[in-house]
Amino acid sequence: MKIRLRLLLASASTVALSAQPAEKVTFLRDVAPILNKVGCTSGTCHGAAKGKNGFKLSLRGYDPEFDYQALLYDLSGRRFNRSDPGRSLMLAKPTQEVAHGGGLRIEPGSPYYKTVYNWIAQGVPFGDPAKDKVARIEMQPADVEMPKPGLDQQIKVIAHYLDGGERDVTKEAVIASNIPDTADVTGDAVVKGVRIGEATMLVRYEGKFGTVPVTVLNPKPGFVWKQRPQNNYIDQLIDAKLRRLRIQPSPAVDDAAFLRRVSADLTGQLPTPEEVRAFVTDATPSQAKRAKMIDNLMARKSFVDHWTLKWGDLLQNDRKYLGDKSVWEFREWIRDSVATNKRYDVFVHELLTSRGSSNENPATNYFRVTREPKPTMEKTTQVFLGVRMVCTQCHDHPFERWTQNQYYEMTSFFSTVGIRPGFESGEEIVYDKRADFDVRHPKDDRVMRPKFLVSATVASVAPVALPDGANRREAFADWITSRENPFFAKSMANRMWSYFLGKGIIDPVDDIRASNPPSNEALLNALTKDFKDHDFDLRHLIRTIVNSRVYQAGIETNEWNETDKTNFSHAIPRRLNAEQLMDALTQATGVRPKFPEIPADTPAEAFPDPHVGKDGFLDLFGRPQRESAGESERKTDLSLPQALNLVNGKTISDAIADPTGRIAKALISGATDRSLIEELYLTTLSRLPTPNEFDQGITYLRGGDGRASRAQDLLWALLNSKAFLYNR
Repeated sequence: MKIRLRLLLASASTVALSAQPAEKVTFLRDVAPILNKVGCTSGTCHGAAKGKNGFKLSLRGYDPEFDYQALLYDLSGRRFNRSDPGRSLMLAKPTQEVAHGGGLRIEPGSPYYKTVYNWIAQGVPFGDPAKDKVARIEMQPADVEMPKPGLDQQIKVIAHYLDGGERDVTKEAVIASNIPDTADVTGDAVVKGVRIGEATMLVRYEGKFGTVPVTVLNPKPGFVWKQRPQNNYIDQLIDAKLRRLRIQPSPAVDDAAFLRRVSADLTGQLPTPEEVRAFVTDATPSQAKRAKMIDNLMARKSFVDHWTLKWGDLLQNDRKYLGDKSVWEFREWIRDSVATNKRYDVFVHELLTSRGSSNENPATNYFRVTREPKPTMEKTTQVFLGVRMVCTQCHDHPFERWTQNQYYEMTSFFSTVGIRPGFESGEEIVYDKRADFDVRHPKDDRVMRPKFLVSATVASVAPVALPDGANRREAFADWITSRENPFFAKSMANRMWSYFLGKGIIDPVDDIRASNPPSNEALLNALTKDFKDHDFDLRHLIRTIVNSRVYQAGIETNEWNETDKTNFSHAIPRRLNAEQLMDALTQATGVRPKFPEIPADTPAEAFPDPHVGKDGFLDLFGRPQRESAGESERKTDLSLPQALNLVNGKTISDAIADPTGRIAKALISGATDRSLIEELYLTTLSRLPTPNEFDQGITYLRGGDGRASRAQDLLWALLNSKAFLYNR
């Protein structure tokens, strides 16, 4: 009965439509958006990798020409009935006149039905790509600010076409919130403020993307802005946004907390008790002595070790790929680059253009890790541009403008890289192929010429015609390190910010795209400009960040910033990473773990790769195995196995009880209870105990026999405290 009713409705719609003149309809401008909106091209329907029920369309309609050809010629063109459009399978199935596994997608007689009907009646024209493609989309309003939660705002999406025309496509656009708990959006494009905070509406239409920032203000009365000190432009730009959002930043930490934080962040090491005493008692004005201490820390060997470790992670320096000799040589090349403060653009340029013996030119190990053009391109764009290209290998990026064509055009820059065995054991030669290096598109087997991901004006690089063969890499290296490259400096400024503030201004740091906007665009732009203006000087960038009041803010919140998680109004506690934690335990207990592969006095921060101490304490606490180049491989959360290891593990218990350790030496030297307690607090928490902590410590030490055992208990308790495990 239902099927008959639909047939009657369809017949009635057909008669009505045939009696009315129709506007010109094309696949590009009119029909493709309908297929995308009703879900025909979704990953759960015909856009799946293998299609659905024998029929395949491109995912989210990223390839309209492919979809058009599939509709026209699959099943020998039986999806259309030009003499009676209403009986075409393309209409009969989504209206369920004919059984359809996807259910009812288009109502008979609806605007979508009329559009498809008229398109078939007009001979299924594809349209003119020079006119009917979308040039850009515009959102109205461009941003939304709500004075309190619970309010609504209608969003309108306008498509601007290449022929200069425009159309309201709000109903066909896909709009989603990146934080639905803060602000959500309904199916009819109405934004609803849920709670205080910020969110972004992500808008997608026919391969074009846009964003609408949404701010839901705190309606609580009584907010009065209290200006905190501003040490540099970072504080000014953060404060400008916080004031608008009615968020009061937390004040800076005291000198002891600052010294612990900045020492761990710059050198990977906690300050010694002597350093803490000297810094806290220094009568120099606080900001001046902090700036001096920053310079002091950045001049240390431990600073070089710490940043060598970070680059070793990103560049995947591991003997699994490189062998025993090369892993040390690559580390020394990285370490020398950090020690000499090599310009970041020069550092990257040398990596990407390296050739020759892996023994004589350790930078060539960059290519020995990935070995093939595609993974090399993916790592290069992710590490140095913050752009993830991996999903475009199979189809256009679902949330960004990157296309499958661009994936293979970018891969072509690395297709000439060849690797062959050298003369010495473990040696390999990176060379330039002279033939057989073409990259072909998997869809039609055409040769893909190298082409930059985005335009950048570089004097030494032609805008269209790129050199072939060996010079491809030179051209690519010039482009990627150019000041005009919109991603190169920005991605590093963002990554460096994340190392000190716990998260990026764009987060994740290696996923820069239009649908993942920065939390403070003005700040990111200023950091990027400053980085370029100072010739890609990483130490200048680091020094600027850690001298800011924002970096030095405390973790304690107030009534106005307690819910803020994105605007850096207060510090976020960060667990010490695996190597920092091992070195902190070494300092606190006075006992360094022994590893047969390295000298006994080598700190964990100076280990060459994850092979040292494999499957032990460091791996348990999240040391990356360098299987990928992403930041996400390093884990700094606190898990149950880690907690059990801290409580009962041999690494800590043996070090505390070691007869050559800190407690044993203190007792042998005749340390008083007060001096012993001070020493333990200074070496673990980098501060003196409070009067109450003094009293509790002395009471416990004098509470019975076994002073040594009780001192060990006190150290154990401090090592298991959050104040020790976290950089606060």
